[in-house]
Amino acid sequence: MEVKLLCYTPEPEKVVAAAARLCYSSQSGAAIIEGFSEGKAEEFIGKLISLGHFSPFEHASFTFAIDGVSRALSHQLVRHRIASYSQKSQRYVKESGFSYVIPQSIAERPQQEAEFIRLMDQIKQAYNELVAAGIPAEDARYLLPNATETNLVVTMNARALLNFFQQRCCKRAQREIRELAWMMLQQVRQVAPMMFANAGPTCLTQGICFEGSMSCRPDKVQVVARSYFNGESKNEKS
Repeated sequence: MEVKLLCYTPEPEKVVAAAARLCYSSQSGAAIIEGFSEGKAEEFIGKLISLGHFSPFEHASFTFAIDGVSRALSHQLVRHRIASYSQKSQRYVKESGFSYVIPQSIAERPQQEAEFIRLMDQIKQAYNELVAAGIPAEDARYLLPNATETNLVVTMNARALLNFFQQRCCKRAQREIRELAWMMLQQVRQVAPMMFANAGPTCLTQGICFEGSMSCRPDKVQVVARSYFNGESKNEKS
């Protein structure tokens, strides 16, 4: 898996802070952003986070190149709907020698890994036979497994990324997409450290888990249960 932050909104934290400041100012947006010092922008970002006011975060966007991940991962990724996706097409790009991702749980077991590889080779042969027989690649691709590697370009705004990191950095997320999420988070923190300083699963950021009986942190789930039983909101408790 390779992940690279290709581009992003210049001075993302200043843009977000200026957009939020505009709501309470008679000045133009251009005048506000020109007058914002770096320290002032950080202060404003901190205030937005403390208030839970994240709509201005939508003005900053980040574009990633993601290579060598499985189609199983990409099917999960596109469930995050507030984003833009471009993906390698199996309709126009022939997969005669497709690479594939082996889940760690299988790779750790030599017998199962060998069987997995055998089946991938069998699928590859069947795919190539269909294409050689004149079957269009767009139809031959129906044989291809979720393990097939794919490449994507993904753009999300900062608010959507915060939600993505909350959901996919969690240990309950499948391993491959969890690794992707942490790699993406590491890179955006380098260019927008204040906005993403507290990004991640709620057990780390709020001390609360919303996974219920599926949680790996039952002590955090109990906090939520007590909060609702006592008529307290989760924000008050956190």
